[in-house]
Amino acid sequence: MSEQGARRGQEDDWWRQLYGEDGGEGREGTGGGGAAGDAAQSGAAPAAGAPTGAGPADVGPAEASDTLDERVASVLRTVGPPGWGDRPPPQPTPAGAPDRAAPAGDAPPDETPPRPEPARPAPPADETPTPGPVPPGEPPARRVPSPPPPPSEPIPLKATGPGARPREVARSAPPPAPAVTYIGDRPPTYEAEPAALPAADPAALDELVPDTALEGAQYGSLTLRAASQRGDSARYRGDVRRDALLTARFGAGRHALILVAVATGRPAVEGAHRAARDACGWIGGAVGRSYTQLAEDIRADRRGDLKAGLQRLTDRSYGKLRARALERGGPPEQYTAALRCLLLPADPDCRTRVFFGVGAGGLFRLRDGAWTDLEPVATDHGTPAPIPVTDAPARPGPALPHGPGTAEYPARPEPFLFHAAFARPGDALLLCSAGLADPLRQEPAFAAHLADRWSTPEPPGLVPFLATAQLRAKGHAKDRTAVAVWEA
Repeated sequence: MSEQGARRGQEDDWWRQLYGEDGGEGREGTGGGGAAGDAAQSGAAPAAGAPTGAGPADVGPAEASDTLDERVASVLRTVGPPGWGDRPPPQPTPAGAPDRAAPAGDAPPDETPPRPEPARPAPPADETPTPGPVPPGEPPARRVPSPPPPPSEPIPLKATGPGARPREVARSAPPPAPAVTYIGDRPPTYEAEPAALPAADPAALDELVPDTALEGAQYGSLTLRAASQRGDSARYRGDVRRDALLTARFGAGRHALILVAVATGRPAVEGAHRAARDACGWIGGAVGRSYTQLAEDIRADRRGDLKAGLQRLTDRSYGKLRARALERGGPPEQYTAALRCLLLPADPDCRTRVFFGVGAGGLFRLRDGAWTDLEPVATDHGTPAPIPVTDAPARPGPALPHGPGTAEYPARPEPFLFHAAFARPGDALLLCSAGLADPLRQEPAFAAHLADRWSTPEPPGLVPFLATAQLRAKGHAKDRTAVAVWEA
């Protein structure tokens, strides 16, 4: 037998020992199988080229190679994606083929197994995969850039939370109606916002007056709103606000009495704002000292007693004003102010509202969307005689103020005004200075706008009330103060 035939016989014997072919001859005894085993047991020398012992050491070279490339391919087949590292199974070496165990230099170049390429990550979906290597002799293919992706649609915002519904395509809402800031064909001469601040005295900073004052309250069945602000002319020139506003509550519970006082100093008179403030302060002090008797008279509807007592209190307050003018060295007829007051019981069972005062201004009632002028007719046209300090009321009533100069000068320069009215649910009572009363009487469009804004089921808040009271009209640039009382 040739050397090549003996090697082929060794390979067949090795495979039979490994897989137990030919009836399991390879598993019997401790020697080799087949003719080689018989020869060993009989002591005969083995044939040339036959294996001399059993075990893997006597087996010829295996068909499967154990190179680095095969190990890399095995790893890729195990952990890589399907198809990576696959290679055709080893085929039996045909007769006459060169020995695969021969040195690498003797093997033909085309018999070397191909080296597997390293694994590459899959290209993203939106990118064009890179072409593979170009075979020799062929021109490289031109890479065509991929078209840009279409623009994505905007993601609509959705409301979240209980009861939220996906919003459909928003329809263009009509623009809000512009806020009404003035009445008339043309805007007023001055700007609506303040331009200049009043001059300040470093030694009398406590006399500074803010541009705007705002107040509000609710007691029982009534809701109170009050606002006072500089006029357009004073805001432009830097003059101080001559209107003064006082809101005060005396007592507590059902027996409490609320006083609202509005005073306006003389125009073009130095210190007019001080006179207005003094008038409010002195009438407030007089009412506060007598609020118990005044509240009892209002609940009992004793209007005659109320008028007499309030007139005495007013006269004494004006007497003190004129005495203050002499102390300051000015004429008494200039250090004065128009004064208008409201008395409002906090008792929800009492709907009587009492007005009293002296000088210019207005008193109106808004009922069913229409204004009614409640300004009382003055019956006292003469200047009252000085009231001596020792005078006392015929019955227990409001205490009279005392002080220097209260009996030497007339109590008031103008007639005393008094009015008591019973308020119905839904009514609105408006007390105002001349700066608001004049356009309300003279401008129908002005009165209609205020009636529309304030004829609401619920009273307006402080800010909406102030915005309505700021309505401007050409020719009306005075300071204005408004006090409104809504009845529930």
